[in-house]
Amino acid sequence: VPLVESGGGLVQPGGSLRPSCAASGFSLSSSVMRWYRQAPGKQHELVATITSAGGGTEYADSVKGRFTISRDNANMKVYLQMTSLKAEDTAVYYCAAWGPFIYWGQGTQVTVSS
Repeated sequence: VPLVESGGGLVQPGGSLRPSCAASGFSLSSSVMRWYRQAPGKQHELVATITSAGGGTEYADSVKGRFTISRDNANMKVYLQMTSLKAEDTAVYYCAAWGPFIYWGQGTQVTVSS
């Protein structure tokens, strides 16, 4: 499986989580990496993007200033540091690789609730 997410869970509003995405079987360093999320009854939303070498990042307005995407190409990992979490951040979070091929992970559930 090219991408496997982990690190989701249940957290209280205002809390933090750091989901990770483990890559295998392809050249992570050649791929732009993205985190998406899908809340119940809603379409997929692009949350964060990081360039192949990690020098550039972009964020959805809804998470800007609260989420940070990072990558470790040597260890084939991509991370999404999430802070100041809100109930509306509740969703399944997916990582995706955009390179010579496109890969998607299976998702990890993040629930923000008191």
